[in-house]
Amino acid sequence: MHFNQGKNKMKSGIIYKGPSLLDGKPIVVIATYSKRNIKTGVVVQTYILVDGINPLEASKTGADFSICGTCAMRGEVTTDPTRKQAKNRRCYVNLGQGVLIVFKAYERGVYPMADNTADRKSIGRGRFVRIGTYGDGAAVPDYVWEELLSECDTFTAYSHQSGWRPDIAMQSADNHAQAVMHWQAGRRTFRVIADLGQLDKQNEALCPASKEAGRRVQCTACKLCKGSALAKSIAIVEH
Repeated sequence: MHFNQGKNKMKSGIIYKGPSLLDGKPIVVIATYSKRNIKTGVVVQTYILVDGINPLEASKTGADFSICGTCAMRGEVTTDPTRKQAKNRRCYVNLGQGVLIVFKAYERGVYPMADNTADRKSIGRGRFVRIGTYGDGAAVPDYVWEELLSECDTFTAYSHQSGWRPDIAMQSADNHAQAVMHWQAGRRTFRVIADLGQLDKQNEALCPASKEAGRRVQCTACKLCKGSALAKSIAIVEH
């Protein structure tokens, strides 16, 4: 990646609008430049959304498969009118906060189209990019990410879709056995653990931006959560 301090960089936009590579249904990807995240620092956030369906409703009905695929954190489809999202959903992303705000802004026409090479490069240029602030990068054509990352400072990415772009993404593992399988295939993993006793100290390091690690550094300075980093895999205590 190339660090470039070019002027007139775009701060937000719709970087992809089209079929999901997971099931062919319509999705949209919105990139926003955020300075408000305590853990990550100043970063380009990318929200992968089901086009035309409120994120909470997509979670309840299972329509979020288009953007999350086989992720076990999605929870279970429910018709219970008292529930706002899927039953037993464990994903750390709060759908009622940032994701919903971005979706509603998109519905109001707030974000400009930025679905061309020049605009995607402009949004990522010289910045830290987070692929899949919500949603899985594997749902989106590779060229979108390649252009967004082409002139960025650095990036972070995770995927629950086995084997997707190990040069870009950490492989999300749901348990130690899955992690071992990916390690044997030469892939780095990101794993959520119940407590520090589950950390595989030989193969994993505790996320240094986590509460349990004393929040020693923000993601923008750490730069370990990408597939190509030459380091141990990463684990974080469930939150």
